[in-house]
This record gives sequence, structure tokens and C-alpha cells, in this order.
Amino acid sequence: MIILIIERVEFKMTLENFVYESVSEILEGNNDSAETRIEKHKDIYHDDTAICFSLLALSTFIKQDFDNFYQFMNDASFLVDQTSDPITKIFHEMVLGYVNFTEKNATLYSISYNKARKLSIKNQKTEFFEKLNAMLKCPPISHFTSNHGGQAKDPLIALVKIGQAVAAEKNINLLIKTIAEETKTALNADRCTVYLYDKETDELYSKVATGLDIKELRIPADKGLAGHVLKTGETINIKDAYSDKRFNSEVDKETGYRTKNMLCMPIKNFNQEIIGVFQVLNKFDEYFTPEDEDLLVAIASNAGISLENAQLFERQRKLLEEQKVVLDSFIETLATSIDARDKITSGHSTRVKMYSILIANEFGMEQNDLYILEKAAALHDIGKIGIRDAVLQKEGKLTPEEYKHIQQHVEITHHILEKIHMSKDFQQIMEIACSHHEKFDGTGYYRHLKGEEIPFGGRILAVSDVFDAITSKRHYRDKMPIDKVINIIKDGAGSHFDPLVVEKFLAVKLSEIVKVFCTENCLKIEENDLATLEKYNLLDLYYSIVNNCSNRLLQVFNKYYVGVDLEHE
Repeated sequence: MIILIIERVEFKMTLENFVYESVSEILEGNNDSAETRIEKHKDIYHDDTAICFSLLALSTFIKQDFDNFYQFMNDASFLVDQTSDPITKIFHEMVLGYVNFTEKNATLYSISYNKARKLSIKNQKTEFFEKLNAMLKCPPISHFTSNHGGQAKDPLIALVKIGQAVAAEKNINLLIKTIAEETKTALNADRCTVYLYDKETDELYSKVATGLDIKELRIPADKGLAGHVLKTGETINIKDAYSDKRFNSEVDKETGYRTKNMLCMPIKNFNQEIIGVFQVLNKFDEYFTPEDEDLLVAIASNAGISLENAQLFERQRKLLEEQKVVLDSFIETLATSIDARDKITSGHSTRVKMYSILIANEFGMEQNDLYILEKAAALHDIGKIGIRDAVLQKEGKLTPEEYKHIQQHVEITHHILEKIHMSKDFQQIMEIACSHHEKFDGTGYYRHLKGEEIPFGGRILAVSDVFDAITSKRHYRDKMPIDKVINIIKDGAGSHFDPLVVEKFLAVKLSEIVKVFCTENCLKIEENDLATLEKYNLLDLYYSIVNNCSNRLLQVFNKYYVGVDLEHE
């Protein structure tokens, strides 16, 4: 397991290189070998499934295997929405951009290109963006537009482009913008707004209005031409908007725009229920024709189903977020109930969680894995709810019988958590929480796991749990001197602890360790002290003590560890 972890850490630091190599192999025509390597990578590194699907979508698109392309792109889009990894998000947008560039779809290409570029700037990944852009040979937007003479106006091409766009897009805001942009181009109009109906407020709203610099526009559902179309289901095609009494001029007043002619049409879902309204404004070549109406009917039919699917997807996403909030609060409540049992050990679970996050960050752990680790840390001692107060709160060392009794808290933790209906992620939380007293050499409890058998998160918790225990005050002893604490951790590498986890923990900056102390003693780190502590890690502190190099670092550290400023004593 040690070897596997080392490989994973090294890989995470070169995820960009994995993408470069895969894209290069795909563009050179070695699609089959590239896909085999990508599939193998996906099976090993589950956190990278989204970026692997994007790579497979690129490969299948180039092979013109469109059935698999759409499947891979849909799967990638879904997973990309769930991740916070910037490389994954940037690459996905660049694949979309490449596809639309190849298909000569300037509008969608510009959307994806700009989104990828902004993400790269925001996350300081411009080098990745620029190198990949050079590999894919996608030009800047201005060059692309000037060399392709605008969009084709063929109605069938417009329908195909909209179909391509909505098939791979689950984000409701971007979907609305894409449909609006393509519809505007197809009908040769100045603007297009896609309104959706909000039943709760009885309003029509648009997240994006093409050409309008507003994030959301809302109008009463019984006002204006759009409201009339919503209520009646009619299609309205008028040559002079201001001569029609149904036209709501307030929007023009609000935006400073001047509406001349207009084509409005209802958007219906699969059940033929009206869920929104198309509002296309100001046809460039005089007025909207019956042919324009026919084209908009076809667009609305396709868009209606896609918009409703996106709404359902958005509601599902919000529901999952709400469930996550409930789960988080439930876990915090359980953890707090343990703190309430014993004021001396109060805050232990929180500090173990904080130390575990510090270690995980040294490994470059993915966001979802970090979330699982946090929750496992919060719940790792929940089984102490089944330990007698006389043992849990005893002042003094435990007898062998009492120690055996308190060891049962790990198994009790397992029994409590396994009764909760579990997702795959919660199953991992349970396994990690129940393994924090396992030892690397197999002499721990309660399942006597060893080495690779112990979940990686459990090996992180083991170090965090022991460190907090011996750096915290207990009923029967005070805090242990920090050099002895570090020595215990160092000496436990290979027997009690995973050596790689110990190595990463000792590399944590002292400033981060002291911040955890301050959650307990309520001290605030002075600016000069913070500057000193940020320069050194735990291992540096240890060697400065054992080699009698300087007591300045120890003095600063102990001010927040022991709570005493030795320099001014």
C-alpha cells in the first residue's frame, strides 16, 4: 500500500502531464492504445473519472464514433459539475471547444473557450490552458470568427447545432444561453431571450438575456407579450411592438433597449405543458416570416425537453446538497454528544479532524476524499457513547480491565455507523472511523488490520489521534513536552504508523499546528511569531531541540502550545 500511495501522490502532482500525453497520443491517431491506458487509469484513480471521460469523449469524437462520444461527454459533464478540480473543469471545456471548433460552431466554441480561459486565470493554470490550446490547435476567438464569416443560416444546420449543444449540457444557465445564442443566429435576429416559468412566484424569468448585461430578468407572468403567450399558448409575430397593447415596454425602459419587431412562442415539455417562452427581437432583414415561425417551432420542441431535463437535474443537485447539509449537521451533532460526556477531552474530534486535513493537504488529497476523511475524523470516537462514565472520566491510569473496556469504543463505533443507511461514501466514512486504532504492524484493534489492509484515511487518523492525545491535557497528566511527542510519532513509523503518513505529518508547518492549538486555548498568534512559525515544520523543531541549536523557535512554539511565554518568564 505504501508504494501505491507514493505513486498516487506523484501522479496527482503531474495530472497535467497525464492529459498532455493522452491528448498527444489521441491526436497522433493512436486512439485504441490511448483509450486502453485511460480506462486503466480510470479504474485505478476513481477521483479522475471525470477527466478520463473527457479524454475518451475527445478520442471517440476524432474517430467519429458519435454514439460513444455523446455517452462519454454526458457522463463527463455530470461528473465535472460535482468536482472542484480546476484541471478537470478546464480540460472539459477545452474538449467542448475543440468539438465546436471542428464543427465550425463559433458561438459554442467562444463560450467554451472563454470559460476555460477564465478558469485557468482564476486558478493560475494558464500554462496548462495555453499548452493544451496549442496541442488542439484552436485559435483565439477573434481569429476563428474572422476566418469563418459568421454562422451558417441553414435551418437544418441550426437545429443540428442546437441538438449538439443541449445533448452535452446539464447546467441550466449555460443551456439557456446556448439556446438563446443559437436561436438568435438561426433567425438572424438581434436578440433572443429564453424565459422559464416559475410557478411558485407566478413569474417568467431569464437567467441570461442575450446582449443584456443582467444576470436575471423577472416579469409577472400576466404581463406583456411573453405573459400572454404563456397563458394562451399562442404564437405571436408582430411587426411593431409598441403598437400592440400586450407589449410590456417596462423592460425596454429598464434596459435602454428599443424593441421593434418580435416573435414570441411557447416552450413546451414532453407532456405539452408550457414551461417557458421564446422571445426573439428585432429581425435584421425586416420582419419575422412564417418560415421563421416553423423553425422556432422545431427549436422549441427540442429545447423544451432539454430545459426540463436540466431543471430536473438542477433540482436533484439541490436535493443532494440539502441532504449533504443534513448529513453534516447530523455528524456534528453526534460528535458534539461525545464532547459533552467529558469536558477534559472536549474538542478532541475537532482537532483530530484539523490535523488530518493538514496531513491530507500534504498528500494533495482530492476534495471528495478530503470530505470523507473529515467526516470520519468527526465520528471516530462516537463509540465512546457506550463506555461507562466511571472509565471514560477516570482520573488516573486505567486498569487492564478498564483499558479493555474502553477499547470497545471502536467496535461500538462500527455497530452504530453500520445501522445507518449508507451510500458508498458513507461506507468509507465508517471504515476509516473504525480503523484509527489499527497499527501498521497489525498489533492494533479491533480487527487487527495491518499495512495496506488499513484504509488510507484510517492511517492518517491514527497519527492525528495519537498526536492530539499526547499534546492535550488529560485527567491523569499534563501535556507532554513537544520533543517527546515528536519522538513518539517518529519512533512509531513502520510499527504503529504508516511511515509515509508520518513523513507528511512532520512536514506540516508549525504555523498550521499552532493554529489548531489556538482553537483550544483561544490565543491569537502574533504577527512576528507567525512569520517565524511559517518557516519551519515539526521535524525542524525536533532537530533544533535535540541538537540544542536555538531555543528561540521552541520559545515561540511553546507560547501557544504550553500557553507560557518562556522568554518573558
